[in-house]
Amino acid sequence: MQTQIEPEALVYRLQRATNEHDLEALVGCFGPDYRNETPAHPERGFTGREQVRANWTQIFAAIPDVNCEVLRCAADGDTVWSEWEHRGTRPDGTPHLMRGVVIFGIEHGLAAWARFYLEPVQQDAGSVDQAVRSQVMPGGPS
Repeated sequence: MQTQIEPEALVYRLQRATNEHDLEALVGCFGPDYRNETPAHPERGFTGREQVRANWTQIFAAIPDVNCEVLRCAADGDTVWSEWEHRGTRPDGTPHLMRGVVIFGIEHGLAAWARFYLEPVQQDAGSVDQAVRSQVMPGGPS
């Protein structure tokens, strides 16, 4: 009888590898043909775990104390919804803080794809009224 691996286990392996700064274990969480979609920034999408390696090599070098926390995690079949917070300190001493959701598709215990919504936290970015106005008024972000 084959042992079934819970899809959520991938999220916690990824968290542990990140917090231990274990690049090989982190890259090992992703399938070779992993597909990353970033819907809010479509040009940032990519395919392949070697880009995961390149990204995290740069992150570990630039933010040597980076750590993450999984705030929430839920699975529906082989799809896992996860809410993340990443913290650390940049070389210039400024804080690194990102929060958001990553939705993973899991195949054979590895991330086969993700929809990535993790974004830098903007301090002093204005009120909700200002944000809505900037989105809907002429000249606002498109």
